[in-house]
Amino acid sequence: MSFYYEYIKYRDFDFGNFFEKVTDNDILNVLSKNRLNEIDFLTLLSPKAEKYLEEMAQKSNKLSIQHFGKSIILYTPMYIANYCSNKCSYCSFNVENKITRKKLTLEEVEIEAKKISSTGLRHILILTGESKTKTPISYIKDCVHILRNYFDSICIEIYPLKEEEYKELIHAGVDSLTIYQEAYNENAYDKVHISGPKKNYRFRLDAPERGCRAKMRSVNIGALLGLYDFRSEGFFTGLHGYYLQNKYLDVEINFSLPRIRPHVGSFTDIYEVSDKNLVQVMLALKLFMPYAGINISTRENKYFRENLIPLGITKMSAGVCTEVGGHSQSNKSSSQFEISDTRSVLEIKESLLKKGYQPIFKDWDYI
Repeated sequence: MSFYYEYIKYRDFDFGNFFEKVTDNDILNVLSKNRLNEIDFLTLLSPKAEKYLEEMAQKSNKLSIQHFGKSIILYTPMYIANYCSNKCSYCSFNVENKITRKKLTLEEVEIEAKKISSTGLRHILILTGESKTKTPISYIKDCVHILRNYFDSICIEIYPLKEEEYKELIHAGVDSLTIYQEAYNENAYDKVHISGPKKNYRFRLDAPERGCRAKMRSVNIGALLGLYDFRSEGFFTGLHGYYLQNKYLDVEINFSLPRIRPHVGSFTDIYEVSDKNLVQVMLALKLFMPYAGINISTRENKYFRENLIPLGITKMSAGVCTEVGGHSQSNKSSSQFEISDTRSVLEIKESLLKKGYQPIFKDWDYI
């Protein structure tokens, strides 16, 4: 079984026609429910539902506090390499872009780990470009063995793997997986992934499920908002998470809502996603899947991120640098994209405390 068979049920769905028929009563009826189905979720993504964002926000706030309390897990990404085999139109790591490439040595990985852990963070997200030749599984395992000495939770955001490869990394010390489909619409996906292994839509689509089968503790998914219509992309993101949550009850499912940021390259075929649009997707996801976590990255500016916290955010990045070795190296690489929130870990910690939220640096231990 694959989520793809759930996807094709709605692949040719007339979203525009559905949205035109949504009424105020439909939305109020959905907001009165304790459990939503997929059509209820789609109703909350409609243009008509924009009038009810305040009501959605109030309910989302209550659900978030009920299931997660007033706490936010803090983490930071650690880029260990930016070599890539793909030609993707929206990413600086595009194999044809003339950028400074770098791969950390194991000694540099430890220096970077020490620098990050000195901030108090115990959750790390390690990232590479998608090059299995430059950053093979063996290299990533070696890095993880070092990082386990400094961090309690290690998440990977790398090229999609086979189930057995995910098991190898779990055995080495990885507990979480982040992988974005980028675009759920197959035509849009094919258009922006020009060449390289990433062009294989199905292999990437099924990667989160392979991670679940391998027994990842946590799996984080999302679409890169701006590559296609945000309403349908938000719907398929939620549908994907719902599928995984119902099938793998022992896996924590989380969502991220990244929007395209400035990067090396000239990609301009971007679908507009306003702050209001992003908030609507986030609220609809929280009401549809109240047990799922929601992560907001430093792609968004600090004021917007702070205003989102009471609406269902459970995880935030802090002290971010998108360059390889960016936390400790003087000879840094080119960055993947420009960040908006440049605050340090301490600054974000203090900001959360002022808002009455508890910043969480460590929330679990290896058994």
